[in-house]
Amino acid sequence: MELGFVGLGRMGGNMVTRLTQAGHRIVAYDRSADAVRAMKAAGVEGAASLDELVKALSPPRAVWVMVPAGEPTESTIRSLADALSADDTVIDGGNSHYKDDVRRARELAARGLTYVDAGTSGGIWGLANGYCLMVGGEKSIVDRLAPVFVSLAPPEGWLHVGPCGSGHYVKMIHNGIEYAMMQGYAEGFELMSASEFGLDLPRIAALWSRGSVVRSWLLELAADALAANPRLDGLKPYVEDSGEGRWTVLDAVEKAVPAPTITAALFERFRSRRDNSFADRLLAALRNAFGGHAVRR
Repeated sequence: MELGFVGLGRMGGNMVTRLTQAGHRIVAYDRSADAVRAMKAAGVEGAASLDELVKALSPPRAVWVMVPAGEPTESTIRSLADALSADDTVIDGGNSHYKDDVRRARELAARGLTYVDAGTSGGIWGLANGYCLMVGGEKSIVDRLAPVFVSLAPPEGWLHVGPCGSGHYVKMIHNGIEYAMMQGYAEGFELMSASEFGLDLPRIAALWSRGSVVRSWLLELAADALAANPRLDGLKPYVEDSGEGRWTVLDAVEKAVPAPTITAALFERFRSRRDNSFADRLLAALRNAFGGHAVRR
């Protein structure tokens, strides 16, 4: 089918390539003219502006937005809403907050436009392996767009999970679970790295990927990383967060649902960014004050 695509970054460019390889007609736009030229060289139709992209599509149009969450997504959707016509559809495949989806769907509906939120997982490996898609929106609109989802996803790798907002909500929880899984692996491998047995961590990670109850793609990636650099030399212990872990924890607080493991994993990421922790210095001072324990200067 025909699809407009906005955002040709690491994921967006690969998604456009996968869709083109599946036979879809894609008209692509990015603020970077170089990114658009690169796609055109690969056989994708390029547009120099959002208006040009919209004019190149036949109604009812569908435009997939794959730009950073927050203001970049908001401003892109506002501009598209001004250019699109009634019955056209905006699809947000980025990492938006689900409450923003609910608001956008309502705002666009007032202008005769429809909205779909597509939580997208797969990262830089999606071009080869496909993307897991969690899709929220009206069933009739999702059904019309199904050929796009089928082409992007591996077999049985996409699902209409509910109304607008539900796609990014499910993706948010997915990422919260991801935080906890990664933290569990990190702590377990640190324990083994400190053991007295001289354990071969790359081989253990590979072993656990074969039939173990803790096997996962994350574990396979850990095995690859450890095989390439067993001591992880040259890496700083600084871990960023994309925001979805925070949203998951805030959602748990709002709903009074206990999520201690995900919460601890998020806070551990915050901890990783402390080079000279005030809290740790205070702990050392308190131990010295009540017990006379030595402090290191």
